[in-house]
Amino acid sequence: MRQPLPHVVLVLAGHDPTGGAGLVADSEAIAACGGWAVTIPTAMTVQNCHNVSRVMPADPGAMRQMAEAVGDMQIAAIKLGLLADEATLRAAEQIIRRFPGVPVVADPVLKAGGGTMLSTAALQALYRDRLLPLVDILTPNRFELAALTPEIHEPYDDTARAVSLLSQGCQAVLVTATDDPLSGTAQQVVHTLHSPDTTRQWQWPRLPEVFHGSGCTLASALAARLAVGERLPTACEQAQHFTWESLSHGYQPPSGQCLPNRLPRPVRF
Repeated sequence: MRQPLPHVVLVLAGHDPTGGAGLVADSEAIAACGGWAVTIPTAMTVQNCHNVSRVMPADPGAMRQMAEAVGDMQIAAIKLGLLADEATLRAAEQIIRRFPGVPVVADPVLKAGGGTMLSTAALQALYRDRLLPLVDILTPNRFELAALTPEIHEPYDDTARAVSLLSQGCQAVLVTATDDPLSGTAQQVVHTLHSPDTTRQWQWPRLPEVFHGSGCTLASALAARLAVGERLPTACEQAQHFTWESLSHGYQPPSGQCLPNRLPRPVRF
């Protein structure tokens, strides 16, 4: 007898040829956390472990056709990543609406680790208006949190920013501070979960390297844990633990940012 398919996570994200981020990262993290990734590219990118040099948005019609083709695979969660233009954002919205009641994890990829901007103010406004009401948990870093809440001018009021996003219809926000440590936390990475029911923080030892794909890893692991039925706080904690382990055992390419090791058993040759 064949085993049943693991819980399926539908991934809408860009393709990163390095494998550090994007669809490859999402698929690895989901598999390692007990799920099965079904992937729909939202963009192709030209990038290395230093920076992104070009983004080519996907055909929105093809995205919708792919979603229709895999619609019978009993989608248990959705993970949303890079959306590089209005057409793909609207296609992603239409796809999410095909699966009512399925938890949606959104990683708002707005800027590459090397500094290239991957979004615009207009696209971020559309993201807030059209996608946030459909999102169960958003996983921004502090730069992304600030970019999505331009009406708040106090730079360190993460709580007010999270409340603003919750007021847009998002059900929860997990703010990561890997990119911009909060005051007094230079040796720690602090992640904060904001929801109408609870606020909870986790602290992890800060690793000295700069990593490529940590946000993708976290959001995809979280989607996989929600797909198997874990409650949100537990899923957040498990996803953070998996991500920290992936980073702490990560790889150093010949140059550029380090790459997470998401494989359950590292293979050495």
